[in-house]
Amino acid sequence: MTGWLSATWEASWRSLQYFNLYRLVIACLLLLATVFPQDWTSRLNLGSNTGLFLLIVVYAAAVAGGLLFSMYEQRRFNLQLTIQVGMDVSVVGVLMFVGGGVGSGLGVLLLVSLAAASLVGRGRLVLLYAALATLVVLAIQTYVVLLGLLDAASLFQAGLLSAGFFATAVLARLLGQRAMTNEDLARRRGVALDNQIRISQQVVEHMQDGVLIVGRDGKVVRSNPVAQAMLSLPGAGACVLAGALPRLAAAFELWATGRGPDSLRFSAPDGRELDARFARTQSSDGECLVFLEDAERIKARAQQLKLAALGRLTASIAHEIRNPLSAISHAGELLREERRGEMQDRLLRILGDNVIRLDRIVSDILELGRQSRATPSWLNLDEFCRNFVEHLASSEGLAADVIRIEGEAPAGLCFDRAHLHRVLWNLVGNALRHAGRDSGAVCLRIVPAPAEGRVELHVTDQGPGIPEELREQVFEPFFTTHHQGTGLGLFIARELCAANGARLELLPSARGAHFVITGRYDTCPLPEANAASAAN
Repeated sequence: MTGWLSATWEASWRSLQYFNLYRLVIACLLLLATVFPQDWTSRLNLGSNTGLFLLIVVYAAAVAGGLLFSMYEQRRFNLQLTIQVGMDVSVVGVLMFVGGGVGSGLGVLLLVSLAAASLVGRGRLVLLYAALATLVVLAIQTYVVLLGLLDAASLFQAGLLSAGFFATAVLARLLGQRAMTNEDLARRRGVALDNQIRISQQVVEHMQDGVLIVGRDGKVVRSNPVAQAMLSLPGAGACVLAGALPRLAAAFELWATGRGPDSLRFSAPDGRELDARFARTQSSDGECLVFLEDAERIKARAQQLKLAALGRLTASIAHEIRNPLSAISHAGELLREERRGEMQDRLLRILGDNVIRLDRIVSDILELGRQSRATPSWLNLDEFCRNFVEHLASSEGLAADVIRIEGEAPAGLCFDRAHLHRVLWNLVGNALRHAGRDSGAVCLRIVPAPAEGRVELHVTDQGPGIPEELREQVFEPFFTTHHQGTGLGLFIARELCAANGARLELLPSARGAHFVITGRYDTCPLPEANAASAAN
């Protein structure tokens, strides 16, 4: 049995219980009518009769038993209802006979019983109840007429009462069906509404954007988990927007009064830049919606779209450039074999240098469009940095003291070895270009944080630093301040760090540039040898 049908069935049993309770009250009143003085109940024509008194007592006991039975034994609904109606017809029929037929007015009790039974009854049983009551009333009235106690004209009154039985039964049945249909419809709509609310709530909770429901008084009535994380709001209960976020509350108040825009960019408690957008609802309480978006996520999404289109374009162009570039390089090598003078040598050097520069630009562009998959492994950071410095010094002809390595304790990092080499090559190469090659011009400083499971690798230099107005653009692709740069080095370095679960940031510095790579060492399994060295 479905849920709504089960609920309707329970409602029918409850109606039957109320019907039995009404019959019990009527039985008690009839019992009192046989006890009161005759002049009080003379219109009912019920005298002080022992047999009549016992009949009403038995009827009251049977009604009480039917009430208890409908409460604790809810089976065979139609049978219980039929027995109760049959009992009413029989007892009221006897009382009508004793009271002098239809004229006693007791037929009204049958009308009420039939109406109640038809409201809770099912199928064609209601017509059976009306027919049974009609037969009893007509039989009693006919018998009374045959005895000569009443004239034949009273049969017409009995016929009208019998017609009322059928009309009452049919109309009550139609009314009951409509009530049950409406109840079923309301219940199904309630279930559908509840399901819709649950789905909407789940959708809102799993949205990537934050959602606040704000009342007229500026209280946050509800919020999804994303908004709670963005604004550091309590997870349960309402809070006042003005107390938690005064700037957002002031902008919301201006918008609500029609004096301000419907959007705002502000800083969250954790320092993130958020975009807020206000919208009205059709709620009768006048509640409004505040949609919150992470500005950094919007920028990253826009950048991904831009890079996806740019990558497809540059990759095809780079392939087309590399072929003639190889031909130019090969032709230059052939010309170099012919010694024709210093002027030709100088021109060939210029040609070779520009071929190398173009090849580097093409390589960077191809690297930009290539989605290289990282394979992180546990690296001894101090050992890796020393090997990197030796390799760079030998490749660039640097003195041993140009790049310093600082670190208080051995530290590990979970990173792809080739990716980390590429990142450091870009960072240290930029530092050497701007800081020169004096002693201590560049510093690599290792700062482990074992309690947090992470490690920091700082790259600082003694150069002029990065102007404040350019700090937001250094990681943008194709942005460069060097006439021979491609503007892709720092961008590729940050992408490689992200692919390894690390983060590359530019920190404020009083002198020179200060970059930091923040990664974890506890996400890779430790080799036995490295684990032993780390333990020492």
